[in-house]
Amino acid sequence: MRSPLRGDVALAVGILAILVMLILPMPRWLLDFALAISISFSVLVLMTALFINKPLEFSAFPAVLLIATMLRLGLNIASTRLILSHGHEGTGAAGDIIEAFGAFVMNGSYVIGIIVFIILVIVNFVVITKGSGRIAEVAARFSLDAMPGKQMAIDADLSSGLISEDEARAKRKELESESNFFGSMDGASKFVRGDAVAGLLITGINIVAGMVIGIMQHDMAVGDAANAFTKLTIGDGLVSQIPALIISIAAGLLVSKAGVEGAADKALVAQFSGYPQGLTMVAIIALMAGLLPGMPLLPFALMSALAGGSAYVIHRRTREANAAEVARAAIEQQETEPEEAPISEALAMDVLKIELGYGLLPLINEVEGRRLTDQLKALRRSLAQEMGFVMPSVRILDNMVLESDEYAISVKEMRAGEGKLKLNHLLVMDPGGAQIDMGGEHVKEPAFGLPATWIDDNMREEATFRGYTIVDPATVLATHFTEILRDNMPELLSFAETEKLLDELSKEHQKLLDDIVPSQITRSGIQRVLQNLLAERVSIRDLPAILEGIAEASSHSQNLNAVTEHVRSRLARQLCHQNISPDGTLSVITLSPPWEQAFAESLIGQGDERQLALPPTKLHEFVTAVRNAFDEAAQRGEAPVLLTSPAIRPYVRSLIERFRGQTPVMSQNEVHPKSRLRTAGQV
Repeated sequence: MRSPLRGDVALAVGILAILVMLILPMPRWLLDFALAISISFSVLVLMTALFINKPLEFSAFPAVLLIATMLRLGLNIASTRLILSHGHEGTGAAGDIIEAFGAFVMNGSYVIGIIVFIILVIVNFVVITKGSGRIAEVAARFSLDAMPGKQMAIDADLSSGLISEDEARAKRKELESESNFFGSMDGASKFVRGDAVAGLLITGINIVAGMVIGIMQHDMAVGDAANAFTKLTIGDGLVSQIPALIISIAAGLLVSKAGVEGAADKALVAQFSGYPQGLTMVAIIALMAGLLPGMPLLPFALMSALAGGSAYVIHRRTREANAAEVARAAIEQQETEPEEAPISEALAMDVLKIELGYGLLPLINEVEGRRLTDQLKALRRSLAQEMGFVMPSVRILDNMVLESDEYAISVKEMRAGEGKLKLNHLLVMDPGGAQIDMGGEHVKEPAFGLPATWIDDNMREEATFRGYTIVDPATVLATHFTEILRDNMPELLSFAETEKLLDELSKEHQKLLDDIVPSQITRSGIQRVLQNLLAERVSIRDLPAILEGIAEASSHSQNLNAVTEHVRSRLARQLCHQNISPDGTLSVITLSPPWEQAFAESLIGQGDERQLALPPTKLHEFVTAVRNAFDEAAQRGEAPVLLTSPAIRPYVRSLIERFRGQTPVMSQNEVHPKSRLRTAGQV
């Protein structure tokens, strides 16, 4: 079976053909055919640049530009060989296309032809090529400078759940392609500039050398030699410069299209037609210009009528569209207008609520950036995957009592956090915890209380180069809201939410649930165990394993705290994985035997009535020792857990959460056998 011609082989043959043109002579008919290909190819490139939606769709343009330049130079050399060899025979020595271009443009005078050719070279070299080259240079520089910030934005979107891993990978690939494209365009613009210079030099050489050859070798008169060789040379130059000019226009369109979506015609029409006032002013000024003494009225009157008519049509369409939108909104409001709400609805409570000052309302109305509502949706999904249950919906509303740049976060109608944001600014923090020195307003980061500074948005690049952490206002609020959710998760897991989790269990685990409820534990008891786990930021996503642990412990104890401790031991692998270090080890700070004994001796009461009665002096000494041990570990870049014996772990945790709420406390029963431990210190 005969295989079709492969594209890569065809391209290789074409490149070799261009190289052959530089060495071997070409017959006239083949030169005409090659010149037709050059002109058609340049028009194809221009049309492609006009119709694409964004520059990356024509990422092969730098390679196309090199091939087109080499093709024109090869044709220049081939035509030069024909002109110098057969120019004395007449104006058809280099083929019909060059003869036609020379005769048509020169119009019987080679002076006119030379002037037209020089003007084309100036337009191409000085105006179009120089401008597009500058745009490509600046675009390449800014694209490379902005790459770290864009990479951080993609990583932030991925970590917050706004995009998936595949979408993040595609965005990174597009970002890399964009930087490579503009970098290539910066270098490829030099091809066009060199082509223009080469065309000018080749034209001058052809005229001078042709006249010398015609006069000295073929005994032609000076006038005849000048007329013949000038007409051929100018025709050859025009045939080369017109495709070069078309390619230069395509390059300029491509590099200047950055940031504009859609084909060029649609983008221009959409942007020009958005402001009918401008067309109205054009109509008035054109009419006034036509009425000036000596000015022709007809062309200006036609332009005035065209601009005025366009402005009227656009204004009428805009007004009709707005009226239709208002009518549609009124009909929808009338159809959906609720009846008077019953008084019982006043008892409803907003579990989660964010109140914004009027100056922060653009956070939920912003269309270009990441809206706060989108971030909250992604946050609820992320926390559901991490902690094992879906957070209640969040109500966002404005509050005129708050200052314009202030916000407040409430959990079950009670104020849980507040802060201030500055729109069009960025919150910048030093990863080392030091106060930065970039001007702006120094504040405390609301979620963790770290020193931070609000800076203007235009200082983003400087802050990025210094290695600071940069956060936009919406993300500041979302991060603060996330920490408040983590601190209040036990309250958010209501009985209704617990019922949803239990009802969604598979049939196999429903049987286990039926065995233990209500004979061993009630559903509210299960809720309490889950709340105890969430209070220490332990995920309840592995609900079947938790129920198995509850079934084992509740058969011989009704103490929910004891049941919780047993469940934690069943989740040993999860707890160790949750606190594992980047190097794969579990960093621990152990409780010394004297402190173990001190806690054990301070427990009073029996069974469910056991309490910790540590003397105030010992309590103060313990707090100081814990702080010193963990501060030393933090200076070494470690985040260890506090390891105690199983009997005193709940009581140690009850003290730790008062001054280091995020510090995990684990018992020796909760260390998985396969975990690799590393001792970071001792209390």
